[in-house]
Amino acid sequence: MKKVAVILSGAGVFDGSEIHEAVLALHAIEQAGASWHCFAPDMDQHHVINHMTGEPMHETRNVLVEASRIARGQIQNITELSARDFDALLLPGGFGAAKNLSDFAFQGAQCQIHPEVKRACQEFAKAQKPAGYLCIAPVLIPQIYGKDAKGTIGNDKDVASAFRAMGGDHIDCPVDEFVLDQERCLLSTPAYMMAGSISEAASGINKLVQHLVKIA
Repeated sequence: MKKVAVILSGAGVFDGSEIHEAVLALHAIEQAGASWHCFAPDMDQHHVINHMTGEPMHETRNVLVEASRIARGQIQNITELSARDFDALLLPGGFGAAKNLSDFAFQGAQCQIHPEVKRACQEFAKAQKPAGYLCIAPVLIPQIYGKDAKGTIGNDKDVASAFRAMGGDHIDCPVDEFVLDQERCLLSTPAYMMAGSISEAASGINKLVQHLVKIA
């Protein structure tokens, strides 16, 4: 059975992993006949958002602990993630990818990626093992794969512009499709960057995961 490493960034669209995307991805991995294994950095979230009001809350939460809610406790510190142990990699979106795994939400094209996240992702890139990035997570692609790496966040002009400013080759993509950079075994899909429903998000995620597992 093929094994897919999944990097989470918390639990909740505004300050962590997008929960629908994460669950859809885990389900799609199982449907494709593979197994999933979750990882997250052991660090404080950038901040905590009240998901009813959208306002910041005066508390501190840990990315790994929050992500463990999605994984039902089956999760490890990202320091334990090694590409040699897995066949493929997957990163769901949610603002956690842009606030915790990186600081893209605040620095844009000048962003930095969490060092352990960058290390792990680059291991898969160097080993030419397939990797899938969902929603906003593809903003990490240019720094991981280098100049001209292909990816999509859908069709948001500002984010696409930042993607290109970092050296990536952004390709507009509908919600029910994915972009494949064949040379780099790299896949991306817009998911909730464009989706208006769980079903719409699933349409692209399912196709991406099926292909990810197939080429792994």
